[in-house]
Amino acid sequence: MSKDLEGAGLTLLGSASEVPATPDAARLERVANPHPDALYLVRFAAPEFTTLCPVTGQPDFAHLVIDYVPAGFLVESKSLKLYLAAFRSARAFHEAATLAIAKRLVAAIAPQWLRIGGYWYPRGGMPIDVFYQTGAPPEGLWLPDQGVAPYRGRG
Repeated sequence: MSKDLEGAGLTLLGSASEVPATPDAARLERVANPHPDALYLVRFAAPEFTTLCPVTGQPDFAHLVIDYVPAGFLVESKSLKLYLAAFRSARAFHEAATLAIAKRLVAAIAPQWLRIGGYWYPRGGMPIDVFYQTGAPPEGLWLPDQGVAPYRGRG
């Protein structure tokens, strides 16, 4: 393990890990931001995110794009991957799942700023896209487009 990660309390990185049974059971781990004096954006894309419809139990699919400006901490990516994978067996409406992810990240890492785009594939012939951000982006931040095309097969 690198010297920067020693003592970080990471339990998932570098070890075999099961997908948690539920999103609530998932552990989001964090590491110290190595550049707390710099204004920069971190992006995670999950183009194959799935959860279950709370009414029918049928799978719903989304392309998630999570952007955040770190303050004191970064989210550890393996823990985020496992957290997102835990939604595969959870039942949630599109809006509930998207906002739950945003709020859990805010609680775990207290970023300067966060936004999430949930680009959901059609259900009943209509895509539902869900967007959330914690406020205005910091002044001077380079903020690229999320890069997900309006629905036309999303491909």
